[in-house]
Amino acid sequence: MRLSTITNWAYGATVILTLASGTTMLLASGAEDRERTAVAQRATFDQATATLEEDVYRLTEQARGFVITGDPSHLIAYQREKAALTSVEQRIAHLRDAGANEDELNALRQAMHWADALTDEQVAAIRAARSGDEKTARIILFGDEYGRELDRVAAQVGKFQYMLDQRTDHAVERATDTARQWRTMSEIMLGITALLFLCVLYFVLKQRILRPVVRLSDVVTRLAAQDYDAIPPETAHVDEIGDMAQAIRIFRENGLERQRLEMERDNDRMMRDLLSRLTQRLQGCDSTTDLIEVVRRFAPEIAPDFPGRLYIHDNRRNAMAQACAWLSPAFSQTDFPSSRCWALRRGQTHRPVGDMIDIACEHLNADAPVSTICIPLAAQGESIGMLYYEEPPNASANHLERTGKYLEMLAENIGLALANLRLRDVLREMAMADALTGLPNRRHFDIMLHTLITQAERNQQPLSCMMVDIDHFKRFNDSFGHDAGDAVLRSVGAVLNDSLRESAHAFRLGGEEFVVLMPGFPLDQALGRAVQMQQQLRDLRIEHRGRELGTITASFGLATFPDHGRPDRLLQTADAALLRAKAEGRDRVVVATIRDAASAAA
Repeated sequence: MRLSTITNWAYGATVILTLASGTTMLLASGAEDRERTAVAQRATFDQATATLEEDVYRLTEQARGFVITGDPSHLIAYQREKAALTSVEQRIAHLRDAGANEDELNALRQAMHWADALTDEQVAAIRAARSGDEKTARIILFGDEYGRELDRVAAQVGKFQYMLDQRTDHAVERATDTARQWRTMSEIMLGITALLFLCVLYFVLKQRILRPVVRLSDVVTRLAAQDYDAIPPETAHVDEIGDMAQAIRIFRENGLERQRLEMERDNDRMMRDLLSRLTQRLQGCDSTTDLIEVVRRFAPEIAPDFPGRLYIHDNRRNAMAQACAWLSPAFSQTDFPSSRCWALRRGQTHRPVGDMIDIACEHLNADAPVSTICIPLAAQGESIGMLYYEEPPNASANHLERTGKYLEMLAENIGLALANLRLRDVLREMAMADALTGLPNRRHFDIMLHTLITQAERNQQPLSCMMVDIDHFKRFNDSFGHDAGDAVLRSVGAVLNDSLRESAHAFRLGGEEFVVLMPGFPLDQALGRAVQMQQQLRDLRIEHRGRELGTITASFGLATFPDHGRPDRLLQTADAALLRAKAEGRDRVVVATIRDAASAAA
């Protein structure tokens, strides 16, 4: 029950009890008024009867005085008092108006009749005395009969007073009892009203207000200090205190929600800062290796509970190859064709588990128990890589959605950085490669030579350099045209490139001159490779516009570090050996000597 209802009921009961108490007090006052009225009525009747007796005795005294003394003043006084008397009915009417009942009036009427009889005897005695018969007058006024009549009047008046006293005493007693009863009831009503007030005061103020308010005050104080562990007390009462507790409970829930949103906002800001730092690092990468290391370092921080892999498209195998992995993913293959991933097929993020039923990718294990996310990395409509993630079990939908947005942003940044690196590599290859033969050009050669010399000196490993010059190249241009000369250059470049392993490098310096750098090749191994190339060139057959261009030969000059001096003079030493090969008749391999090294130094 609500406090307002309880208060209203208590107020109503208090008002009713107060009205009842006031009514009983009014009734008690009315009873006391009736008591006072009865006493006043008695006094009025006593005065009336006393006046009647006084009148009888006064007339008797005046008549006897006249009879005895013959003094006319007694007669005059008698006549005046007798004239002042009213009739019996008038006196009775007066007493009836004062509240006398019929029995009392009959008793008083009898007394008045006897008084009137005495008056007649007094008149007779006065008449006898005036006629001179004093003896008769005295017998009338002083006789036994006159005395008995006086006693009868006194007896009737006494009877009237007795009856009046009985009735008055009974009325006073009854009025007193009634007043006492109503007064007692009034006191009881007042006591009940006070008790009800105290009970309501104790129940409402202490039990239903003070105690819950103290507990709610403690909760509000803790909530004001952002201590949301404070739990509002549960109350089963549907009242204002319950409304306050419900409002505080809603305030606490709003505070918890606001705290959660603030945490999400802080996490989102931190994650965006992390993504911004990742973007900066990706923009600073000079190679795919740098990019892979950056992704391997940042990806677990962005999605700490999402194991994953970074795949980069291998153009030579036309397949996706794992570049790096984090948090030990276990349900995807390390290498697979692009056609086995639905994300790469569709060019969109693919999740086989979620709100929409979908098919799993073929690069996943058949018994993969977790849901996965495949995000393609695309550049200009071409898939250049993929981000693969395994969702954690029992993760909330909100967490998956929020992390999914970060993963999309991560994939976008990685795809853009990877595309920039590939574009940079293409531009570098275009700047570092010979357009005719496809071999690295002189600029690339200078960079590579410096790098290999530094490595050879640091690791104390051999480094061989071989100069190659096509014999009589001008003959092909003059006899068959420049197109034929270009065909010869392309064929020779292809032979040199195909004859090398991955650790060796072939370059076109310009014109018909080529150079081959072979790190880690000692002199005898480099010489064997030079003889092999020489034979392959001899076996080379080139047709141009239906005509065979003839045998192609070349001169070779070979120098090796540390056999032929300092590595920074290696190219000049090999060039000196090439000049000797040409001077000695071409189509041969000439190994540099100390003399060639000295000539190169000079």
